[in-house]
Amino acid sequence: MGVFFNRRLLLAGLLLSGCATVPSRPPRLLPGDPERFGELEPLTSLRSEHEGLVVGFRSQGCLRKEDLRFFVEQNDAIPDVAFARRRLETCKAAAPGEVEIRFGWAELGIAAAPAVRVLNPVGR
Repeated sequence: MGVFFNRRLLLAGLLLSGCATVPSRPPRLLPGDPERFGELEPLTSLRSEHEGLVVGFRSQGCLRKEDLRFFVEQNDAIPDVAFARRRLETCKAAAPGEVEIRFGWAELGIAAAPAVRVLNPVGR
């Protein structure tokens, strides 16, 4: 009976420790310094959610997540993130506009960050 009790205690401890590491809110968004990082593509929108970053791009109608790259640099406790296109859009939609694409925190490699500095300008 002692072994069974120890396993339940161990399982309860593991479950509780996993709960303690889950952030209660998404990371804060901090602006990057445009003078320091040069010409990056302007984003149309940017949101921090529990699941990840939601990034808005101008699109001719065929932009997909696979057409984008992200770069993450972690010099201190706050990671820097930048987004770029792999290729130019060549399609022409009837009504070009904006597309929002979600990048998960684990996908970006910054799941435990308290804040994120996005280097692309937003809203230009």
